[in-house]
Amino acid sequence: MERTCCVFSMDEQGTTKSGLRELRALTAWMEFLAWLLPTTEKFPKKLRLTLTNRIDNLALDVAMTLTEAQYSKTPGGRIREANLLLTKMRLLLRLAHTMAFLPHKQYEYASRKIDEVGRMIGKM
Repeated sequence: MERTCCVFSMDEQGTTKSGLRELRALTAWMEFLAWLLPTTEKFPKKLRLTLTNRIDNLALDVAMTLTEAQYSKTPGGRIREANLLLTKMRLLLRLAHTMAFLPHKQYEYASRKIDEVGRMIGKM
């Protein structure tokens, strides 16, 4: 019997099957993280303990939540949690953009990537 998880498909022996949309969501998110963390590091020092940390922690939480869903027999709750985290990230990045700490092109890129991952996990 095969069980489908949120990040990959696994048979009873624990063998994964590659090429699923779910795996691409986690991969896309990790690529986005590699861009985001150095970007938020450039925010002013006065924001490091507030806005920067919140954005970074939410982004890392999305990765952890998707990873947890990967191993869950019922990933639906984790997927909803990941979607909520993405929504919170959109809000904080919009605030950073409004306050002129995130240039328009970077905000546009981040928004597109968050939407892309949101669509990937929303189809599960």
